[in-house]
Amino acid sequence: MFSPKDKSDKPLTATIIAEADHGILQKHISKNALKVLNQLNHAGYDAFLVGGGVRDLMLGLRPKDFDIATNATPEQVRSLFRNSRIIGRRFRLVHVIFGREVLEVATFRSNQTEIQTNQKSSKSRQCPDSGMITRDNIFGTIDEDAVRRDFTVNALFYNIVDNSVIDFLGGIEDLKNREMKIIGDAKTRYREDPVRMLRAVRLSIKLGLTLSKETLQPIPELASLLEPISNARLWDESLKLFLHGHAQQTWNKLVETKLADCLFPQTMDSLKTSPDSFSHFLAQAFSSTDSRIKQNKPVTPAFLFAVWLWQPLLDKQQRYIESGLSLGESFNKAASSVLRESHNRIGLPKRFSIAVREIWHLQNQLPKRFGKRAEKVFSHPRFRAAYDFLLLRAMPDSDDELLAQWWTDYQNVNLDQRQKMVQSLTRNRGRNSSKKRYPRKTNS
Repeated sequence: MFSPKDKSDKPLTATIIAEADHGILQKHISKNALKVLNQLNHAGYDAFLVGGGVRDLMLGLRPKDFDIATNATPEQVRSLFRNSRIIGRRFRLVHVIFGREVLEVATFRSNQTEIQTNQKSSKSRQCPDSGMITRDNIFGTIDEDAVRRDFTVNALFYNIVDNSVIDFLGGIEDLKNREMKIIGDAKTRYREDPVRMLRAVRLSIKLGLTLSKETLQPIPELASLLEPISNARLWDESLKLFLHGHAQQTWNKLVETKLADCLFPQTMDSLKTSPDSFSHFLAQAFSSTDSRIKQNKPVTPAFLFAVWLWQPLLDKQQRYIESGLSLGESFNKAASSVLRESHNRIGLPKRFSIAVREIWHLQNQLPKRFGKRAEKVFSHPRFRAAYDFLLLRAMPDSDDELLAQWWTDYQNVNLDQRQKMVQSLTRNRGRNSSKKRYPRKTNS
């Protein structure tokens, strides 16, 4: 039985859950993870499966990632595995590589009390103004490592020596109660790493857990702490937030906690001026994304960003039009401005921003179906994404709904029939709504 102490010097007794009581089977653990654990143990080190892998196994899920915690230093781990490398400066750890599977092996870290009082150590660093941890390489013991983790359900250690689970902070009980609690004082922990607020939202929704009052309550007040976080890190987090099959729930929670204001300020501004149509468009896109993920169909982040930024694009274009720019100039200038602002907040990679532009550009090309234009648009690499985009933003009984139906029919007939569709359209050109270009207000 472990008897570590927390920062209040109160005994923190670990609960040991035997194999018969936790239900984790080694056959559900990565064989490579078992190899690493066994090799560390055989070399005389303590090593445990930890975090999300243990949590998911206890929930009856099949984890994709298996993280390992050990009392071996990064250099000692590196010396045991030729197929490994030490990475990171803020948080040094080891990646052990087995083909496509990369296992993360981290040395036990000390708790935050030690980090904060060790001001002279170059291994740990905390920004005095914000409280954010900028470097965390003070090594510690298993109990100290548990205390410095983010949520109680992520502070569970699986020991392959006796197949037990070690729980220092009541994570097992929280899992039983379907509740998620942050470890320690929520405001302090969020200031140490503001991304924890995003993790709280994502994991609670993904796992179907309720955020405890203490965990949820400070988030709206502290949401602005995300502003100095690097755009590259927020890009990674945004993918995790919306590509796990619960995009609509996640969005609702981000709006509720004001985290959306920090991640998607342009989107939130546009929602204030056109809440009904734009909200409907977003809901349609989230529903479509979740459906594709459940069907194991590919989802490109470019599509979601094209949706999030569509109304901001149209709003900004309208302002440029009112300043005297032409339709084409205003559209291109608005697209560049909106994408630039979004990149500054969330580091949308260039290959995705190009795809977003193409999806938007094709919204202006889809109505131009005369002569050879329809076939040219149809052959564009982004046609399918642009068509899906049009389907989502087309409101009932609108010109866009008629346009979407025309393109639906166009895809389902042969070349001769497609040519007849275009000829028919040409004969009725005077009555056709395709003359509408660059809509000034979204009808999404």
